[in-house]
Amino acid sequence: MHIEVAKKKVQKSDQEVFDFLIDIKNFKVLMPENIDKFEVLDENTFKFALSGMPEIVLRLKEQIPHKKIVLGAASDKLPFTLTADITSMSDTESEVGLSFEGQFNAMMAMMIKNPITNFMETLSKNMDKLT
Repeated sequence: MHIEVAKKKVQKSDQEVFDFLIDIKNFKVLMPENIDKFEVLDENTFKFALSGMPEIVLRLKEQIPHKKIVLGAASDKLPFTLTADITSMSDTESEVGLSFEGQFNAMMAMMIKNPITNFMETLSKNMDKLT
């Protein structure tokens, strides 16, 4: 299953966006308002839960400086990745594209497609909060 949300222009350089996103504690700023839990487990891993959803543990899997960050499920039970592609537009502006890739059976994919899409759209919208 592949999900992409519209790219988001951010008034920060590609380096500023990259530096913000590789510091995983900063993901708390991007989370939806209905977050029930957010906990940093180590420098590369965090756990979060949204209302009515199970806890999800994400780990920093890959980083290409100023261009790409890949977070993946810490568990192999539901393998998926969440990727942020960063494109420099100028010294003070960049564009962030979020994509989700997961391998799920048809029933599971049908159940999670809307919540995952909404979650990613919120993360993208909240990129305005980068400090």
